[in-house]
This record gives sequence, C-alpha cells and structure tokens, in this order.
Amino acid sequence: MNTLSDIDALRAALDAPRRQGQRIALVPTMGNLHAGHLALVEAARQRADLVVATIFVNPMQFGPGEDLDAYPRTLADDQAGLARAGCDLLFTPDTASLYPRGLETHTRIRVPEVSEGLCGGSRPGHFDGVATVVSILFHLVQPDVACFGEKDYQQLAVIRRLVNDLHLPIEIVGVPIVRADDGLALSSRNGYLSAAQRAQAPGLYRTLCELRDALLAGEPRAAAIDAALLRLAERGFSPDYLEVRAPDLSPLRSDSRQAVILAAAQLGPARLIDNLTLTLPQ
Repeated sequence: MNTLSDIDALRAALDAPRRQGQRIALVPTMGNLHAGHLALVEAARQRADLVVATIFVNPMQFGPGEDLDAYPRTLADDQAGLARAGCDLLFTPDTASLYPRGLETHTRIRVPEVSEGLCGGSRPGHFDGVATVVSILFHLVQPDVACFGEKDYQQLAVIRRLVNDLHLPIEIVGVPIVRADDGLALSSRNGYLSAAQRAQAPGLYRTLCELRDALLAGEPRAAAIDAALLRLAERGFSPDYLEVRAPDLSPLRSDSRQAVILAAAQLGPARLIDNLTLTLPQ
C-alpha cells in the first residue's frame, strides 16, 4: 500500500489507473481505525479495481469544546490494518493542504433539511464540515464509488443528498454497522470509555432493541419513546435525542411502514450514537 500526503502526488498516482479505465473506490476516515472501518475497505474492494482510503481529522466538523485535540491519531496501526484489508493507496493530507486559506474563509458546503435536527441540532455546523471535506475528497480522488458506515446514519443521508443535488457520478454505498459481541456499535470514541463505562455502553443498543420491540407490539410511539428515554437514564446515559423517523429522515407519517430509530447519548466522556431500522406493523 502506498501512502501519500501531497495533493499533486495523489493526482499523479490516480492518473494512470483512471486512464486505464479502472474503477476507483474511496473510503474517507478520520483514522483510529477499527473493524467497522475495515469493513468499509472490504466493501470497496468488492466494488472497485483500486481502493483509496483517506485519514484526515477534519477540524471543520468539530465545534467548540469538542474532542478535536484529543481525537486519537494512530497512523502506523491504521496503515497496517488498511494494508491487510486490501487498501491500495492511503491519502493523509494535513489541514494546510485541504484548507490553505484557513477554516474561517474557506468555502463551505451546506446540505439543508437533512443536516438539521438529530446530531445536526446538537452540533451546529458539524455537517457543513462533513459535507465540505467530503466534497473536497470527492474532487481530488474522483471516485466511481464511495463507502460510508450506516452507524453514522445522518451523515450518510447528508452525503447521499449532496451527491444527488450536485449530480456527482459517484455511487454511495452504505455499509452495515459492525458491532461488538455485546451489541455495542464499533466507534473510535469507544476508546474514551473506562472499563465500567464500556460495560454499560451496550445499554444503548439494548434500549433501541426494546423500543423496536415495543413499536412492533403496537405500543403508542410517544409512550414507547418516553419509556426508552427513562431506561437510558437508568442505565447511566445522558440522552441527547431518541427519535423515530422515516428512512430519509423526514418525519414519520401515520401511514409509514419503514422507519429508523436514531439515538445519541453521552456516557462519561464519550458521545455514542446508534440506529436501528424496522418495518412498522400495519
């Protein structure tokens, strides 16, 4: 696997494969990789001739007081994992390369509606930063396909809308959540948890499963959500949101069958997110 940090070098490395008609896949990450990230690489490997991963801890998507400085940087381990998973090229730009005029004066991409509420409501400007850096990476790599995890459900929805609205010829692949044996969705931020908090953390997924079961049993949605929020608090979480929406994140209509449960909650130093799709009873 080749590792590059220079934009011109990246373009040069992709020029020949592109002229040869090779299908190029992109897997954008912020590093500190785990099995969930490597599943993205494996999905990309199945769909392309050349797999490009990126590692960039994007300051534009972090708000004041968030964990930008503390976010783990584990490049050597990440390189080894990517190579084992079949990545061909790793791009590791620095902030000055992607934002040469600084963050404040850099052009920003905003994806309305789907960026609002949920994580977008709790982290103002977060999805502007996501949409901007992903747009830059799409422009630099010009992939045919890009893979993103379904754990970050709203982020995936933002990127799908971005690609659709800007008529970008990129196939967006959502890769299913990878979970630990106890159900916890894998996340780089799980590393912030103490041993005791890590034992509590699967309670988020259990709560989503209990809410799903209540909805499938026909319980009124508002009452079922209130009960789930109470259980989250009893399990040691500080809930940020717990909502049931349509798969495109629009409000759920009375006749909707397909739905997604989305949650975010603080547990100690870690903000954990998770989601679960379901088919509602008629």
